[in-house]
Amino acid sequence: MQQIVNFILRNKSFLLFLFLFLVSLGFTIQSHSFHKSKFVNSANFITGGVYNLSNNFSDYFGLKKQNILLQEENNTLKSLLYNSKDQRDSVFIDSTRFNKTYRFISGQVIRNSYSKTNNVVLINKGEADSLEQDLGVITSKGILGIVEKTSAHNATVLSVLNTTTRISAQLKKTNHFGTISWNAKSPKYIQLTEIPQIAPVVVGDTIITSGRSVIFPKGVPVGTIAKFNLDAAENYYEITVELFNDMTNLEHVYIIQNTNKNILKTLLNNRND
Repeated sequence: MQQIVNFILRNKSFLLFLFLFLVSLGFTIQSHSFHKSKFVNSANFITGGVYNLSNNFSDYFGLKKQNILLQEENNTLKSLLYNSKDQRDSVFIDSTRFNKTYRFISGQVIRNSYSKTNNVVLINKGEADSLEQDLGVITSKGILGIVEKTSAHNATVLSVLNTTTRISAQLKKTNHFGTISWNAKSPKYIQLTEIPQIAPVVVGDTIITSGRSVIFPKGVPVGTIAKFNLDAAENYYEITVELFNDMTNLEHVYIIQNTNKNILKTLLNNRND
């Protein structure tokens, strides 16, 4: 306290001048509209800059929350899309026709491999999030793989870049379907086999999941036909598909739950018996 008093006594002349200057400046601004408008504009500019800076900081630190909200919205949209009984391309989806077969859970990739023969992806969702074996996993661009093993809070996913992965897929323009697998050569391409010779195969055509399993709904994007050749002995095409997903750069994922999975499996098992 004594130091503050000493400071005031040492600088009393300057402090008196500063006080009188501020008072005179205030009177000048109040009595002249031009000065007042300039002061207000300057104050608004400064405060606006401060608020913009503060808002930028808030936006940056709120990115995680916004990403979570966006993933939740994407879950809803994907649920509407893949639960539609009518899978034809349309800009309008009639929500009264949904059968709510599929539920989507958002997650993130923790670890990803793509240079091995049997690649596996680790995600941050597990049994605590209702995950179990044989659930389909996709991204916003297309198919990723199938859940292999689960723990309480994590799960491993057999990537499409895994030589043991087999998924039913079809030409988008027709109902000709086959099986996609990987030949362990390039992370950019996978192979589609068992498409019959009578199918109208064209380079650039889109490949989607066929829906002929309890794992993936029909219509999940896979990729486009890069090249193909006909196996004359078998009368089936061997098709190279360029993936929509960049399998070397994965972050956000969606796990697909088929709510009728157990019922369908029971029916299939009874059929096999």
